Amino acid sequence: ARRRVAAGRTDGDAAPGESTALRARFYGCLRLFVVLSMLLLAVEVAAYLQGWHLQMPEMPEMPGQLAMDGLLAVDGLAAAAYAGWMRVRLQYIAPPLQFLTNSCVVLFMIQSVDRLVLCLGCLWIKLRGIKPVPIAADKDDVEAGDEDFPMVLVQMPMCNEREVYQQSIGAICALDWPRSNFLVQVLDDSDDATTSALIKEEVEKWQREGVRIVYRHRVIRDGYKAGNLKSAMNCSYVKDYEYVVIFDADFQPQADFLKRAMPHFKGKDDVGLVQARWSFVNNDENLLTRLQNINLCFHFEVEQQVNGAFLNFFGFNGTAGVWRIKALEDSGGWMERTTVEDMDIAVRAHLKGWKFLYLNDVECQCELPESYEAYRKQQHRWHSGPMQLFRLCFVDIIKSKVCAVF
Repeated sequence: ARRRVAAGRTDGDAAPGESTALRARFYGCLRLFVVLSMLLLAVEVAAYLQGWHLQMPEMPEMPGQLAMDGLLAVDGLAAAAYAGWMRVRLQYIAPPLQFLTNSCVVLFMIQSVDRLVLCLGCLWIKLRGIKPVPIAADKDDVEAGDEDFPMVLVQMPMCNEREVYQQSIGAICALDWPRSNFLVQVLDDSDDATTSALIKEEVEKWQREGVRIVYRHRVIRDGYKAGNLKSAMNCSYVKDYEYVVIFDADFQPQADFLKRAMPHFKGKDDVGLVQARWSFVNNDENLLTRLQNINLCFHFEVEQQVNGAFLNFFGFNGTAGVWRIKALEDSGGWMERTTVEDMDIAVRAHLKGWKFLYLNDVECQCELPESYEAYRKQQHRWHSGPMQLFRLCFVDIIKSKVCAVF
């Protein structure tokens, strides 16, 4: 929050490319809904004070029919209008609302069972000490050194990340891995010339220190993050690398990240993804960050750990994960068809038979949204894409061999 204030930005400022007119219409609809709700509430209170009490008869002639004789006996235009409004509510509003209520109860029960199963699975993992174990290197193998340090491509997509780019680039360049065996791609999609210049200057500084790092800036910024990653994978030198690691601009991996994650690929040719856990440097900043920390800790500690241990499948988090490039290519690569490109590639890879490993003890630090406006935009992006992806992948999921096995 202090960095945003220092940069002259507030939550009320429109994001790049965001329409202020659309925002005004959205808030106008919210205000109209609130006013309408208050008016209807006032009508109900006035009717109650007038003594227009409606009761369900003991044996109605038709199911759901109200006894409105008492109300109809009251003289006056207001009573007649209220009686008509009650008929509309009874015949047209109440049935769909009751259906939606019943549907929500069913969905709540399904989700409760799902959460119970996940919690039992997490308890079983804790009691039995279940976790992915890498294959130990053979000390007698003279070529083991080359196998333990495969060629790794590190991608860092970003867009107008003026506040965090410096510390994140520094953390990635400090990874404990032979410099000849990894290359860092800084994929800058910033539309602010000053921010782009600062990021490029930071990259050049690390290049002078001997780090193999390149700066890429797209002229045509199509497809958002998915388009950025897809464009970077089309570089000619990518064919020299076997794995690709993705870190968002606000993520700062520990120096031993690759040494703890890469061994899990050795001897497991069917593993396409190794995902690390997120940890948050600002989880105690305010009430909003504390609530997010509780929610996301359940997601990582329970949901992803259980699914990874028993199903070898979970949704890719979009960052802090290592992909086998062969798995990406076999799954069709990055696609710009949804706003949840990470979930999209994870579903397609799983349908192709690739397995995922989740490392709960390998953490990568990042920041939580500290303001409601930033949190709202993040949640909108996270929740609007899955339904669109479900429509696109539903037929493939039904036809897949994985679904047939289950």
